[in-house]
Amino acid sequence: MRQPKILTTIRTYSWSQFVADLLAGITVAMVALPLSLAIAIASGADPGQGLVTAIVAGFFISLLGGSRVQIGGPTGAFIVVVYGVIADHGYDGLVLATFMAGFILLIAGYFRAGNLIAFIPEAVINGFTIGIGVIIATSQLKDFFGLTVGEVPADMVEKLPVLWSARETVVWPAFAIAVVTMVLIVVLRRAAPRFPGLLLAVAATSFAVAWFALPVDTLGSRFGELPSRLPVPALPELSWSRVSELFPSALVIAFLAGVESLLSAMVADRMIEGHHRPNAELTAQGVANIASSLFGGLPATGAIARTATNIKAGGRTPVAGLVHAAVILLVMLLIASWASYLAMPALAALLLITAWNMSEPHRWADYARGPRSETVLLVVTLVLTVLVDLTVAIGVGVSIGLAMRLSHRRSVESDWTPPDR
Repeated sequence: MRQPKILTTIRTYSWSQFVADLLAGITVAMVALPLSLAIAIASGADPGQGLVTAIVAGFFISLLGGSRVQIGGPTGAFIVVVYGVIADHGYDGLVLATFMAGFILLIAGYFRAGNLIAFIPEAVINGFTIGIGVIIATSQLKDFFGLTVGEVPADMVEKLPVLWSARETVVWPAFAIAVVTMVLIVVLRRAAPRFPGLLLAVAATSFAVAWFALPVDTLGSRFGELPSRLPVPALPELSWSRVSELFPSALVIAFLAGVESLLSAMVADRMIEGHHRPNAELTAQGVANIASSLFGGLPATGAIARTATNIKAGGRTPVAGLVHAAVILLVMLLIASWASYLAMPALAALLLITAWNMSEPHRWADYARGPRSETVLLVVTLVLTVLVDLTVAIGVGVSIGLAMRLSHRRSVESDWTPPDR
């Protein structure tokens, strides 16, 4: 079934539910705002493109999606892929790859591929998620410590020695701002989980940077002011050579968008005891990524952390997601210049927290106690993600996982002896 959930929920919609969705949408927008900026920067894009993605893609994911409470936008899972595509093909290459990924997702939704997520081994998903968390964390060390480094290599093996060689350039005020931001995020999350602690923490430490004129980089000093309006939509430049060159990247973007959105919807189902429509979700992801690319935005998908924030704040219908997109748009239109004061170490700290949460450390003991084959598959996927390539990691991990499943099925069948007739 590909019917959007908003058509179902609107039939019994009430004023009290609108008030709850309104408050939840505002809350999740305050969480999504700094995250969208930080994810865009870590991906090698301009911060404004993160806001465009949250607005445009977030709107269509809520409007057309198969989950009652899904919140969409740019996510940490895309950072590695987006950074690589921009480095190899330029930002226009990323826009075209995102555009193509949107159509791939539409085709997947049409052919009801949403049900196939059950065949992807959970160990593979956990392995590349932890691996992405490791890559995100190391990518933020430069800004976290305020290091002076000319060019930071994307490859992990090359990156760490470069960062270590620049250890004497640490800017201690930047390091202090990053540490205080992390502490504030953790404290506010525990003391006041319903408040937008991410935004409050980043805003407080950024205010300290401006008030005390600390020698710390800000969004404004590095990127200039954010755009105060949405760009004019335009088709990406299409050519056969460019399409064939970027098709592998488009497949990876589509795969990540589909898997993460469906995982997020499944997590949301457990939290609200609901049932999402996987093929409607894939269709929404397709439209959202096409729309995002037309506005020059980044790839988008369902965001697990923002979806959970929406649920905890009282959101129960897609209207909350529409409000979230509208609030970020209002921020862009009215007070975008304020964001130029946000401190880079504070945003780095925010992404380090995000990377830690992505890796789900509370589940590591369960992974270690699980079947040996599952643990090995997780570790292989993790190592390949960090040291080789995300595409290779997914391909190898899924292949090994399916082979293990077939082998197990055959061993079970071979133990059966037909009775004498």
